[in-house]
Amino acid sequence: MKRFCCIKKWGHLLALGLICFASCKTMQKPVLELENPVGTERQDELIVLSRQSLAKKLGNIPSGKFVQLNADGQPILIQYDDMDGDGNWDEMAFLYSFLPSQKKSFQLQLSDAPAAIKAVVRANARHRRKNADNSFGPDLAADSIPAGQPATDFSKQPLPPFLTEGPAWENDKVGFRLYFDVRNGKDIWGKTTADMVLDTVGMSPASNYHQQAGWGMDVLKVGPSLGAGALALYVPGMNGKDSLVRVGGRHIEKVSYKKVVDGPVRAIINLTYHNWKIAENMPPLQLTETISIWGGQYFYESTVIIRGAPADAKLVTGVVNLHHAEQQNFESGGVKGLYTWHNQSENKDNLGMAILAASSVVEKFSDASGVHSDIKNSYLAVMNTNASSPVGFRFFAGWEKSSPMFKSAEGFRNFLEHQANLYQHPILIR
Repeated sequence: MKRFCCIKKWGHLLALGLICFASCKTMQKPVLELENPVGTERQDELIVLSRQSLAKKLGNIPSGKFVQLNADGQPILIQYDDMDGDGNWDEMAFLYSFLPSQKKSFQLQLSDAPAAIKAVVRANARHRRKNADNSFGPDLAADSIPAGQPATDFSKQPLPPFLTEGPAWENDKVGFRLYFDVRNGKDIWGKTTADMVLDTVGMSPASNYHQQAGWGMDVLKVGPSLGAGALALYVPGMNGKDSLVRVGGRHIEKVSYKKVVDGPVRAIINLTYHNWKIAENMPPLQLTETISIWGGQYFYESTVIIRGAPADAKLVTGVVNLHHAEQQNFESGGVKGLYTWHNQSENKDNLGMAILAASSVVEKFSDASGVHSDIKNSYLAVMNTNASSPVGFRFFAGWEKSSPMFKSAEGFRNFLEHQANLYQHPILIR
């Protein structure tokens, strides 16, 4: 009898233990696991999680609710992005630095508000129009220009119609801008500060942004080239000639700009080219470029969707070559790169520029000398187009005043090879 009571007692305790274990287990917060698959450090990796994927772990995420992340008991700064404009966030983005081959766990929890963390802004996009009194108006969420929008003639007017001639995007390392006119070129802001500065640079003609200041300077002369990753379309045999046609220009209905998201972690803009007619005997094309930039990196990322292009047409981007810099090409695993490094900045010092893209996307690297075009002085990355999926690339700018690693050709090459390794081995999300 005593033995039976003893067994009954221990069975009761075991049952209580199992209940406690199950209860404690259900009370544990869901966990997100990230892994660095390469044996090198990664600084400021961008991690983007969709609301849909998070709902698989957390269940339905009601409108007005947020998902917070904690690592080692510390909250992570999250940017919640409404990508489709419906008033609810669709993606959450954050930056995290990883040790070699590191696996890291983050606790997830639903909350009524984002974590209370003072945010340092590390990415920014802006576009401002000039007022009649030569001041500049507020930052615009959307804007458009008609076909043939003329380039500014600074001999006749001291300020352009748009602040620094068009949309600009920056992070804490580097900045870029688009000429929002028939040139449709891209330029580089070399930065020596982590502060966001492009909301105010160029406000007054008394301050010349082509000369080095405390924040940095415009380091690139673009001319008739593709500059810092501007776009074109290569069309073999068009009107009897192999042609390279600049995106935009005069033969287009309009170009529209839209700010999608803006800091503190990342900034994204869309540029849409409506009814672009590359030749009289061809139907118009539709092209959208999405440009993203985030903190801690020396590049912007571009994804391009083209609809209605001729079957044999190729998307082209490029790097300016006005200083006889030698074109360098390399392939690392599944990534191909084109780059130059030379004493080629407007400050007469060293500047490296590069394009990295997946090897499956790049058909070849070449230059603009052998094709019919108004595009000159450019090294080209010729890429396969696919109407069903975007074509992507990253454009890098390494000015020696921004970092000592860009002072030598070897330093820039080593940097690019490291970036290529990271590009083809993204962070694994469990």
